[in-house]
Amino acid sequence: MNKPIIVGITGGIGSGKTLVSNLFRLLGVPIYNADIRAKALMNSILVGVITNEFGLDSYKDGVLNRAHIAKAVFGNSAKLEKLNSLVHPAVAADFKLWVSQQYTAVYVLKEAALLVENNSYKLLDKLIVVTSPLKLRVSRITKRDSFRSEEEIKKIIASQTSDKAKVALADFIIRNDESNMLIPQVMKLDKKIRQY
Repeated sequence: MNKPIIVGITGGIGSGKTLVSNLFRLLGVPIYNADIRAKALMNSILVGVITNEFGLDSYKDGVLNRAHIAKAVFGNSAKLEKLNSLVHPAVAADFKLWVSQQYTAVYVLKEAALLVENNSYKLLDKLIVVTSPLKLRVSRITKRDSFRSEEEIKKIIASQTSDKAKVALADFIIRNDESNMLIPQVMKLDKKIRQY
């Protein structure tokens, strides 16, 4: 049974990593979206431990109460660390199981916002970093998340690892800056990875 090449794809908020992942999906590449899976696990196998740690208000009508959790961990590094210690191992186990089911794939993509921040990129074979200019990222997030102020968006961006630091660790870089076309970059990279 062949094990696929495991490629991570990351980028700061608003960089377009999900758009790029979807282009790879169109080329037949299996995609594991760590953020989506984390939410699914928090609404299934992690309900008990999260309720235990963060109280009954952690779930509303059987669904994770994100506002309650955000309030509990915001500015409280110990609580945030505790939440991560519950969620990250569950996601890692879920990802390992998912990879084992992708035996026909040449490679798979793990899309996650925090691959560099939590050092999980070290467990991958290759790393793609999607970059985008700050002004463009702010504009995209403003359109997508109308509930966020520009100040809040800039705070989120400032709290993430810089593009420069991510690029230094990258095996491949995709520039989503509206002057380099995405599709040719993705197709070229897909061809390159399949040749490993």
